[in-house]
Amino acid sequence: MRVLLAGGAGFIGSHVADALLGRGDEVVAVDNLCTGRASNVAHLENHPKFTLVEHDITTPFPQHPMFADRFDAVMDLASPASPNDFATMPLEILSVGSTGTRALLDIAVSHRARFFLASTSEVYGDQLVHPQPETYWGNVSSTGPRSCYDEAKRFSEALTMAYHRVHGVGVRIVRIFNTYGERMRPGDGRVVNTFVEQALRGEPITLHGDGLQTRSFCHVSDEVRGIVALLDSDMNEPVNIGNPNEFTMEKLAELVLSITGSKSPLVRVPHPPEREGDPHQRCPDITLARDLLGWEPSVSLSEGLSRMVHYFRTHEGYA
Repeated sequence: MRVLLAGGAGFIGSHVADALLGRGDEVVAVDNLCTGRASNVAHLENHPKFTLVEHDITTPFPQHPMFADRFDAVMDLASPASPNDFATMPLEILSVGSTGTRALLDIAVSHRARFFLASTSEVYGDQLVHPQPETYWGNVSSTGPRSCYDEAKRFSEALTMAYHRVHGVGVRIVRIFNTYGERMRPGDGRVVNTFVEQALRGEPITLHGDGLQTRSFCHVSDEVRGIVALLDSDMNEPVNIGNPNEFTMEKLAELVLSITGSKSPLVRVPHPPEREGDPHQRCPDITLARDLLGWEPSVSLSEGLSRMVHYFRTHEGYA
């Protein structure tokens, strides 16, 4: 296939580019590099089937020769997606989830291409159903500190389904759960890289509250396998792709300490105001992914963290 990949220099997007190129697809990546990094795709610079175009999808697409030929698939992985981004770029997040997604959907219509949306478990909000199936409508604040991201993704899902119904676009929607791994952006406020960075620096590892909140962490290699399987499927409704094994923040911190060999102490701190609305639990029901795609995760948290720590030491300058 010939694929337009928005957010292609991002953490997950760059791994998707690798997977698509690895099976012979052509990838035209578009990224404004506000949170994506050119270094994530530097190894693809001379690949004959890869092109990176620096562009903000909320603005009109430029006249560029790589946009002239037909795309078979348009993939929307373009959005800041970390807690720090929610505080510093809320307007940009809302814009990319509305104006940006619609621009990509219009390209899919004109090219008769399938459209793929990277959505998020955040659409379930501070959930009242556990684990979360795709049929759960969520418990989301439209005004809280996280609302810019939660509501942007909920709107982009609604927009995607409207294009499916009105224009007949074949669509795929993945709801991503707490993905971690190599190429995560240092300092972005997500818990896994925060703990890894603190441990590698020998700083205290900060647990918010009692540290008993749970998340279900999916290594990026597993996540991308699920994304590609969904892209190739005929499923037009949202599908959860995540790891159903829950870990408390305390257990995550202990694993990070064990893998890094760090002597950093665990310190409990009050929940910061900007983290208001953080769900206490999050865990995907992946029945649909198992049944429809034959997919389930295979990388344990211990193995995935080991890969990530090695990457931070060899690529991000940590000792």
